[in-house]
Amino acid sequence: QVQLVESGGASVQAGGSLRLSCAVYADTYSNYCLGWFRQAPGKQREGVAAIDTRGTRIYADSVKDRFTIARDNAKNALYLQMNSLKPEDIATYYCVAEAWAGEIRALGFTPEEYKYWGQGTQVNVSS
Repeated sequence: QVQLVESGGASVQAGGSLRLSCAVYADTYSNYCLGWFRQAPGKQREGVAAIDTRGTRIYADSVKDRFTIARDNAKNALYLQMNSLKPEDIATYYCVAEAWAGEIRALGFTPEEYKYWGQGTQVNVSS
């Protein structure tokens, strides 16, 4: 069983920064690919960033060069550093996990590929 608990969501002005955190409660944390999805009101879930067990990262084009995903295997944690935030980044952000030892590109940003989801944390950006 895996439990994911996000934190760090807040309201910021456009151009500001936030750091989301996800505590990963799993017996074998290092065996999981981890990622962040988001969902804005009235829109479908979309992948934002993901990282595999080797540290390979993928990003959505919309956040590339602004967001950075990182995992801390010692702390069983996942992070998303978000810089230069825009109003279009407003969404509920979800931490996700999947037991997968292969490359992250095999999972990509298909929501159904990730078995475990957190409860979400809200990010608001005012212009």
